[in-house]
Amino acid sequence: MGLFGRRRPPTTRTSTEVRPPAHEVRTEGGASRLWSDGVGRVATRSLQVLAILTVVSVFVFVGTRLTLVVIPVLVALVLAAAISPLVSFQRRRGVPSIVATWTSLLTLVVLLAAVVWLVVRAVVDQWDELRDQALEGFDSLQSYVQNLPFDISEEQLESVRDSAVDFLQSSAVGTGAIAGVSQTADFVAGFFIMIVVLFFFLKDGPAMWEFLLRPFEGAGYERGHRVGAATISTLGNYVRGTAIVAAVDAIGIGIGLAIVGVPLVIPLAVLVFLLAFIPLVGATLAGILAALVALVAVGPVEALIVVAIVVGVNQLEGNFLQPIVMGRTLRLHPLVILFALTTGTVLVGITGAVLAVPIAASIWRAIQVWDGPDQPARFARKKRSETV
Repeated sequence: MGLFGRRRPPTTRTSTEVRPPAHEVRTEGGASRLWSDGVGRVATRSLQVLAILTVVSVFVFVGTRLTLVVIPVLVALVLAAAISPLVSFQRRRGVPSIVATWTSLLTLVVLLAAVVWLVVRAVVDQWDELRDQALEGFDSLQSYVQNLPFDISEEQLESVRDSAVDFLQSSAVGTGAIAGVSQTADFVAGFFIMIVVLFFFLKDGPAMWEFLLRPFEGAGYERGHRVGAATISTLGNYVRGTAIVAAVDAIGIGIGLAIVGVPLVIPLAVLVFLLAFIPLVGATLAGILAALVALVAVGPVEALIVVAIVVGVNQLEGNFLQPIVMGRTLRLHPLVILFALTTGTVLVGITGAVLAVPIAASIWRAIQVWDGPDQPARFARKKRSETV
């Protein structure tokens, strides 16, 4: 039997057949004896695992080299899962499929364009104000630092202040933006690929999945339907639930920033919304950025108030809102989430950090329905009383 071969069913022995002694079977051939003991079985499994890891590594390598195609397709799949209920609702109301698809797609594009326009407009309108407030805030911070118990020289403070003034009053920001123009073509191409793929996912998603399931019959076909439905349901519920939670976070923190008097409220609120799609670390990063803007723009006391606002909103979201909205959509241990975040970030950057967790949750959900609607794959089944 080869490494990946299936075990043959035992043959029926006649009454006249004499079975050789066990020790003769074990020692009949050197190769059989070599692979039949404990070490041989471990070696066999190790070779199988290495083969699987090799195949996975090849797919990952190809995926990281084709990010211009892979990332837009994954983003389109996630977005299609999120807004597919809108398309289905219109179809049930008698709206033609093509009209329902275009309506949903244009609604999404308009919302994204409106968010980008608001952020850019707010930054352009308030940049001069932010620069002046940052310089005033730094002067106040300089006076505060000089009264600290440890010694910081005047020359060090002046050096930092001069660097900040040079940065804010120069075209460094514009130069940095121009330096990223080389990535614009890839972004635009990826965006249009995503839009086209999203259109066809919304219009012909079920037909595409049926086409992929053509080689399967019987139990395999039913399994494919269960896995597909569970994956799309998990992706859609995750994105919609996270969007609701992120919107509440952004509105709450944005109102707090406006009351404190922090500039760039709209861009910071949008940033809070976007970072909320990165579990565990997104809320922390958003709070740090908001506190830093408050520190340099209005002062250290206001920055502490902003920190308190961010912590309060995050506690309200984590303990009350998220369990209600998300439910059991994301049934992953925090360590698994952290591992998925790290892997996605290392492979494809911030986009990987956003996509890694919903993809991991969908894979786990597919495993949970592998052998039936409530029957996980054999390796994931509970086989004994698990008490800790």
